[in-house]
Amino acid sequence: MVDNQEFDGEDARLADYFDVIAGTSTGGLVTAMLTAPNEKGRPLFAAKEIKPFYLDHSPKIFPQKRGIFGSIRNQLKLLQGPKYNGKYLHRIIREKLGETRLHQTLANVVIPTFDIKHLQPTIFSTYEVKKSPYLDARLSDISISTSAAPTYLPAYHFKSQDDKENVKEFHLIDGGVAANNPALVAISQVTKQIIDENPDFFPIKPMDYCRFLVISIGTGSSKAEKKYSAKTAAKWGVLGWLLHGGSTPMVDVFTLASADMVDFHLSVVFQALHSEANYLRIQDDTLSGTEVSVDVSTKANLDKLVKIGENLLKKPVSRVNLETGLSEPCKDFGTNEEALKKYAKLLSDERKLRQLTSPHTNKNSK
Repeated sequence: MVDNQEFDGEDARLADYFDVIAGTSTGGLVTAMLTAPNEKGRPLFAAKEIKPFYLDHSPKIFPQKRGIFGSIRNQLKLLQGPKYNGKYLHRIIREKLGETRLHQTLANVVIPTFDIKHLQPTIFSTYEVKKSPYLDARLSDISISTSAAPTYLPAYHFKSQDDKENVKEFHLIDGGVAANNPALVAISQVTKQIIDENPDFFPIKPMDYCRFLVISIGTGSSKAEKKYSAKTAAKWGVLGWLLHGGSTPMVDVFTLASADMVDFHLSVVFQALHSEANYLRIQDDTLSGTEVSVDVSTKANLDKLVKIGENLLKKPVSRVNLETGLSEPCKDFGTNEEALKKYAKLLSDERKLRQLTSPHTNKNSK
């Protein structure tokens, strides 16, 4: 991630530099961890503490059943309910985030979920809390909801109350079914604030994308593996779309399509406005086997994922080819690591400028 400690000291945190931090599913949990306040009013987690959290807790969130019989039991269990009961995940999230509510985050956040009862997205946004006080739910409830991946974890129900004691019920699942890449949702939230003349963004004009700086980080995909084909899919019924070779094709299709459409749209806009350098998408499309799984939490696979992330920093920045729709290396922008260092310097300079002009401002329009 962006590392501003090099410029601003060990106490620097991502929440100090961004107006908006958005995340869906596991990204929603990361968003909450980076922006929730601790007892000293500073972010609960530093970016460098996110990896140890996942390495420590993933094996308990997704306990593995070994051997061929374990695999068979997993497949049979999927026919009866979610693969995991989510109890450990719910407990550790509540333990870490406590009673902190949406309005208390140290940067504005946007966390999409999907309401399975009303069949529509529910966006938990700090920008919307004043207009819709019932959205001011506990961060723990929001994080559990956005992480409730269909077939893997159970849907989540909770109630929230507005300032007039009106009760709102939520019946939520993973926000990835609506916005697997939440970058566009975050930009839409900021655009609404500009239209409403929020002084934090004055004098930016609506759709003035050249003033936006967007860093979008994906969780990887197996596109290069080409594990599905029309010939194979033509034979699938309901079970085939839900289970094939240890994967869930239906989930893969919807989540990747959602993420790629956002990337393509933003790439078109930023390139059209000659602001390509303001949009950075970091995603590895070359994963295969257990690397791309949602839940294989063995030590070997987790160590492999860490290595993939480290190697991804050394790869050149990629850009969508608007003719083919494919992501291609763009050597003119250097490596992902070099791009992130450049962004870190820009954000540091912007923050210092704002502190000079408005000492009470702690957030950026980036």
